[in-house]
Amino acid sequence: MPSWVLEVGVLLLATFAAGFVSAVAGFGGALLLLPIFVFAFGARDAVAVLTIVQLTSNLSRVALNRAELDRQVVKWFAIGAVPAAVLGSLLFVAAPAPVLTKTMGAFLLLAVVWLRWGPTVRSVSNHVLVGVGAASGLGSALVGSVGPLVAPFMLARGLTKGAYIGTEAASAVVMHLTKLLVFGLAAVLTLPGIGYGIALAPASAGGTYVGKQVVDRLPAQVFAGVVQVGLVAAGVLLLVKG
Repeated sequence: MPSWVLEVGVLLLATFAAGFVSAVAGFGGALLLLPIFVFAFGARDAVAVLTIVQLTSNLSRVALNRAELDRQVVKWFAIGAVPAAVLGSLLFVAAPAPVLTKTMGAFLLLAVVWLRWGPTVRSVSNHVLVGVGAASGLGSALVGSVGPLVAPFMLARGLTKGAYIGTEAASAVVMHLTKLLVFGLAAVLTLPGIGYGIALAPASAGGTYVGKQVVDRLPAQVFAGVVQVGLVAAGVLLLVKG
């Protein structure tokens, strides 16, 4: 079997699994996928390809949970996320690849610390959502995904299950579209990168669909624990690689 066939198979399987995890736990899939893409494509191309895959995954989650979306949350989140995503994308374009790789590794480890020992968020106003959106837009552009950091604020807003998953996904769609626009204008989003993203998109959508079928049957805490273990391993690998 040619090596490229195995590599493509691994990428498709990983992308499917990431879509499944995101659909069940609401976060983590993209971050688990990030180190695999970094090793396959390099740090800069990894974020561009991951953005296309994430866009597909999030659009699928929006469609599957459209009846439960909180559009007010999406609106206030976007007010902060769009300009910050533009700024973050410009910084990403200018940063050296080794710096990006180490930054991604450090972020994955910090995400686990936040999930396990971060402060409890009890209430979230519209103005807080703008700030969360700004931090998310900046972080997403630089490291690919910030889902674990957004999750506590979305949950504190009172969103649960389908409402949380769909609304978080709709908010992410705004960021990813902004990032793709800037990446395209800055020539970071190349034709091969677009091709890889489009080729992997069906696997992401498939994983999202399957995950939606079990989201009400299995405890998300189980997947959250698996995600955290994976993030630690991925973070260490990226720090060593960088």
